[in-house]
Amino acid sequence: MKILITGANGYIASRLIPVLLEKEHELFLLVRDPNRLHLKDPSAKGVNIIQGDLLNKKSLESIPKDIDAAYYLIHSMNQGKEDFAKLDKEAAENFIHVIDKTSCKQIIYLTGIQDPKSPSKHLKSRLEVEQTLQKGKCPVTVLRAAIIVGAGSASFEIMRDLVEKLPIMVAPKWVNSVCQPIAIRDVLYYLEGVLDHKECIGKVFDIGGPDILPYQQMLLQMSDVRKLKRFIIKVPVLTPRLSSYWLILITATNYFLAKTLVDSLKNDVVCKNHDIQTILPRKCLHFKDAIAKAFDRIEEHGVISSWKDSVSSGRMPANFLEHVEAPIKGSYRMICKENFTIAPEKVYECFTQIGGKNGWYYMTWAWKIRGAFDKLFGGIGLRRGRVSRKEIRIGDALDFWRVLLIDPEKYRLLLYAEMKLPGEAWLEFAVKTQNGKSELIQSAIFRPKGLLGRLYWAVLYPIHVILLKGLAKQIVIRASIS
Repeated sequence: MKILITGANGYIASRLIPVLLEKEHELFLLVRDPNRLHLKDPSAKGVNIIQGDLLNKKSLESIPKDIDAAYYLIHSMNQGKEDFAKLDKEAAENFIHVIDKTSCKQIIYLTGIQDPKSPSKHLKSRLEVEQTLQKGKCPVTVLRAAIIVGAGSASFEIMRDLVEKLPIMVAPKWVNSVCQPIAIRDVLYYLEGVLDHKECIGKVFDIGGPDILPYQQMLLQMSDVRKLKRFIIKVPVLTPRLSSYWLILITATNYFLAKTLVDSLKNDVVCKNHDIQTILPRKCLHFKDAIAKAFDRIEEHGVISSWKDSVSSGRMPANFLEHVEAPIKGSYRMICKENFTIAPEKVYECFTQIGGKNGWYYMTWAWKIRGAFDKLFGGIGLRRGRVSRKEIRIGDALDFWRVLLIDPEKYRLLLYAEMKLPGEAWLEFAVKTQNGKSELIQSAIFRPKGLLGRLYWAVLYPIHVILLKGLAKQIVIRASIS
């Protein structure tokens, strides 16, 4: 079958693609930025990459007319914008406009389980997208899920932050809300299983695991898996706004996502429609087993992608690669150089493994303080870490930075700051070899915004000199002994 996949570099799609390729389908992957599409082999048989944006009709003209099915796996909330509901609807309308001109026989849409009593803005938007897709000529198969458990998913990573960092949790009353979580591998089974299945075309299904648990119990079960003793104290005084602040201080989420998440957590999300079990019977993983397998993936460094990779997890614009060259005019630049005699590959490997649990090599405590201040002012802090301790890719989140460029041939790494700043900042690492001599060149670039930006640079300049010179020296030392 010829299958179109929207949001191909997203959390679900990146895991679904290998499953469909194993079945020898021909895939057409729709992405806004092909550079952020991480495939083991982009040139593999059955892989076709289409650059397009569902908010731009003209960019969708290259979608083939002879596709057989399409997966709709995007959500504008991932862009971190308050008007995500409006964008969601517009994207769905543009999608249907294009699909109606093709031979597509089935659209598969993954959404959230609805709570008709008290729907959140997030779930209302999902329902509106569902209804918009159903207005088209092509029949829609809808799969509704609650929390999806898998390494790298937003719900998993947020729960993990809470459990691993807080021996005692003071929690609001939403921890009493019940949920029917489902493992990512079970979601993938259903996404593939409903494809071209006559009994599933045009139908709506709820999908969930075997456990129905309060959020409190989910947190405690995760702590059991991690062999941690945790206590939860419930208080009635944490309003949704205070709960959002609580989440951004402890976890890697930003305020917008925390606010949207808390709004959803107030509702019970439990499967009401069990028809899928008759058509596609499956013994789904229990929540505790799903958690254990997610941690196994992390230990194996097998996490394909994380929600933190989304540009919405910081303040980077969706077209972030336009920032790939740091500006020369209108900016300040600090350059630190360190000579070395070892192989350039070792130095390159060392600075590309910086951040996250690996630390910042020099005065890591100072980076942590900067991250704490960033959190205090509504930023993302250092809590995102990095997806892998060894590997790094364009578009990855790296603490409060975003990877703009990584060049193993020229030994270069360019990061863009997503912390709260009165301006824009870049941090570049590069190796230069000339006349048999090699040096690490580390550049900090800052483009100030107004007087406050200029004051910020002037006041912190001495600290940055100490910090960055020490960092350059430590990179060379670590590379020499590795």
